[in-house]
Amino acid sequence: MTEQQFWQLVTANDFFADPEIIADELKSKLTTLDNDQLAAFDKLFSQKMRLSYEWSLWGAAYVIAGCNSEYGFSEFRCWLISRGQTVFETCLAQADNLADFDVVPVKDDLPYPFLDEYDLIAGMIYESRTEDELPFVPSGLSQPRGKRFKDKSKELKKVYPKLYQRFWTQGQ
Repeated sequence: MTEQQFWQLVTANDFFADPEIIADELKSKLTTLDNDQLAAFDKLFSQKMRLSYEWSLWGAAYVIAGCNSEYGFSEFRCWLISRGQTVFETCLAQADNLADFDVVPVKDDLPYPFLDEYDLIAGMIYESRTEDELPFVPSGLSQPRGKRFKDKSKELKKVYPKLYQRFWTQGQ
C-alpha cells in the first residue's frame, strides 16, 4: 500500500458529514481490500497516529474543543487523519495552521473535531474475516512528543493565535 493509496482511502469525502457516515464510508472502502492490503493500511494508520502524538496538536484540540483526555485526543487524531494528507501534514508542521482550513464540523453548536474508533475499522474488518487480530503496532511513546501546552488563556492565545481567535470560548 502506498502513501497515496492510504490517503485516498482514509480521507473523508465530506468533512462535515456525521462521524458515523464518515466511518461507514471508510468501512466500505476497506472491505474491498484483501487481508494483506488491510494489514498494510492499518500499519500506515498506526504510524500516522504515532506521528501525530504531539503536545502541540493536543493543545490545538484543547483550543478548538476543550479536549483534555487521552481518549479524546486519540479521537481528535483520527479526525485529523480523516481530513487528508494536506491538512494532516500542514498541522504537523504548525498546529495553529489548522485554523486556515474549513474542516471542523459542528455538533450541538460546538466544534466537534472527533472521530470515534476510526483507527479500529481495519482491525474489525480483518478480525471478522479471519477470526484473528491484526499485528499490534505500538505507539512507542509513553507521552506525546514536545513540550506540554499550558492551558492558560494567555498562553494559548500566544501559541495558537489563529485557532484561539476562531474557536476559543471563555466557557472552556
